[in-house]
Amino acid sequence: MSLFSEINEQPDRIKRLLSSQRKGVEKIAEAIRKHNIDYVFLAARGTSDNAGRYANYLLGAMNGLPLALATPSLFTYYKKPPQLRNALVIGVSQSGKSPDIVSVLEEGKRQGCMTLAITNEPNSPLANVSDFVLDVHAGPERAVAATKTYTAELMAVAMLSTALSGNNKGWGELGKIPAWMNETLKQNDFIAEAAQRYRYMDQAVVLGRGFNYATAFEWALKLKELTYIIAEPYSSADFAHGPIAMVESGYPVFAVAAKGRVFNSMLGMLQRLRSEISAELVVISNDKRVSSLAQVSLKIPADVPEWLSPMISILPAQLFAANLTLAKGYDVEHPRSIRKVTETK
Repeated sequence: MSLFSEINEQPDRIKRLLSSQRKGVEKIAEAIRKHNIDYVFLAARGTSDNAGRYANYLLGAMNGLPLALATPSLFTYYKKPPQLRNALVIGVSQSGKSPDIVSVLEEGKRQGCMTLAITNEPNSPLANVSDFVLDVHAGPERAVAATKTYTAELMAVAMLSTALSGNNKGWGELGKIPAWMNETLKQNDFIAEAAQRYRYMDQAVVLGRGFNYATAFEWALKLKELTYIIAEPYSSADFAHGPIAMVESGYPVFAVAAKGRVFNSMLGMLQRLRSEISAELVVISNDKRVSSLAQVSLKIPADVPEWLSPMISILPAQLFAANLTLAKGYDVEHPRSIRKVTETK
């Protein structure tokens, strides 16, 4: 099955990306420093949009760069693009073929901005319109549901952030990601068995915060694409401001709670959901306090730093979605109504 094989390719693909593109990323970072960049303007759709959510946190926290997520319809249908003075305009796209993403970078160039394409297709329309191209080297992705291109996009963003900061410790931590991924992927048999418990589930919420806000959105997207359940992602903070009211005893709540600055916030929310409401918890974490609350606990290595945890925490989420698809009797290779490349305008 190509979906499962592509999930398991990720450690090798990430290792190859790091070794092949570090020098190129450092050159891009040097050019960015010379351009008097005030902020980042990022355009993406679907899974790549979730990589953009990660960039929002990472470039802000590590590099002091505000990041605005583009609204491409302003560039295409409304023909009213915002002023992008002193912006670094980034397009993130697996295929590089979405006309609306390309249009954002075209306008960025017209306004004199530096443009960067992060893509798996270095000869795509997106790459051709950009000043710089960061090829994520994920290789052909045949499964409709994106997996390895997502983690490769996250890795590209993390490499860019590290190069901009000049942090040698960061490069060392990036080098550990393939080993952490391999360790995490060993859980597939356990996840396949655990997924059977949820084969009749038709709705759920997915919680994350901080760097793993992106993971909550990507996990929810994979559940929607593959299992067709109504999976709604939330920040745990936003969830407390109203949506928690829909949760009752036994309601499925999926959560990503990696150790770090926002961990105590996530822990408090999960304790409340378990003790006050008796929610059904499926949790990805590297902290035993959270794992002990969950009906199903999916683990990531204890020493993964928070800023890199989205690249590791998404792996059990991908495996869970794929195995739940099989448990429900659906085809993991041909989800209904969607195609591999979606060219929105």
